[in-house]
Amino acid sequence: MALTTIKAYKEPLLKPAAIKLPLLIWIMFAVTLTVAGNTGFSPEFLNKIAQQFGTAAKTRIINWQNLIQEHAEQSDRQTLNKVNSFFNRIRFISDEEHWGDRDFWATPVEMLSTNGGDCEDFSIAKYFTLRELGIPDEKLRITYVTAVELNQAHMVLAYYETPESEPLILDNLIDKIKPASQRPDLIPVYSFNGDYLWMSKERGRGILGGSQRINLWRDLNIRIRQEREFGRDPTTSPTQQQRSVP
Repeated sequence: MALTTIKAYKEPLLKPAAIKLPLLIWIMFAVTLTVAGNTGFSPEFLNKIAQQFGTAAKTRIINWQNLIQEHAEQSDRQTLNKVNSFFNRIRFISDEEHWGDRDFWATPVEMLSTNGGDCEDFSIAKYFTLRELGIPDEKLRITYVTAVELNQAHMVLAYYETPESEPLILDNLIDKIKPASQRPDLIPVYSFNGDYLWMSKERGRGILGGSQRINLWRDLNIRIRQEREFGRDPTTSPTQQQRSVP
């Protein structure tokens, strides 16, 4: 299991040097994420989190697993509301204060274990959770915006029912999910998902290239693969339907 070392960590679960291994080595793991309802971390993995971050951290991870495993057939909107509400309970804290790094993108496990994150971490956690709950990648875009009232860069998650639909915005600043037209306080800059990077103003027609161009996104996916490899519950049935990590 991989959790990136921060100042508060006494015994990192993975040495920092391992994170810098070539991407190809980690791709060779060929780790998969199971479709909604079939994911799970081993008791040993969860106990390690409790030892390092406390029992409340373990409970947050278990609650996240339960949200995925107990998911019933619902509309996309109901699923969006559930996931948005779940993660918006986490405290907001800057990367500098939380991670000792000017810009660090946390995995959902890292965010939940440490009970904190910034706007990037909220958007990332919602994105990967919705992917596990069966929302197609093409409907989701992690979106950089300018928050007008804060006069600073910000990140949200956008959901498109169809490629030409007005997106719904999942934001840690407010709990209610609103259409983009009702968020004049946000000016889109660019967006991406597991496949592509866009200039937002092009509404999907201005594809710039694969999201692997973003180094932080690449490193994030490496650590998620590590978490799935080292935290996998061996009792999970191998016959259950699976999909590849984005």
